[in-house]
Amino acid sequence: MSEKKKYLVVIDMQNDFCTGALKNADAVAAIPFIKEKIAEFRKSGASIVYTRDTHGLDYMSSLEGKHLPVPHCIEGTEGWQITEELRPQAEDKIINKKTFGYPGWANELEDGAEIYMAGTCTDICVVSNALAIKAALPNAEVYVFKEGCAGLTKEKHEAALKVMASCQCQII
Repeated sequence: MSEKKKYLVVIDMQNDFCTGALKNADAVAAIPFIKEKIAEFRKSGASIVYTRDTHGLDYMSSLEGKHLPVPHCIEGTEGWQITEELRPQAEDKIINKKTFGYPGWANELEDGAEIYMAGTCTDICVVSNALAIKAALPNAEVYVFKEGCAGLTKEKHEAALKVMASCQCQII
């Protein structure tokens, strides 16, 4: 029997969400935990996958831009880059997603795998991507590192964790 494939998925740990346009002190506080997990997973041979919120110069005219009128993660800008402390290595996969929840990318993972998640924002990007993975890969086990996630507020963070737990994600 072969061992299950393991992934660590780092959701949107970009400059604009840490120290830029939509800065979040809790996201910055999660960086050491995530950095430790990346090293641990890399050492074990697991695949490291990063998602990157990716918008164009027309962001403000998009539906998302109308609901969140703060230009952020504009492709090619410093704000769009993964924060320096967590920068991907050549063997890592980076997925540019055009909105906070982008179900198509989940097919790049293996059904039946163990998928561990960390990142920001728990209540927008992490929850929407965790549920997209659950929908696309019904046999995957999804784990979310509570300490490795940051929400817009502590209350929204906790609420999103509860939603993910209700949808059979393991909160660890």
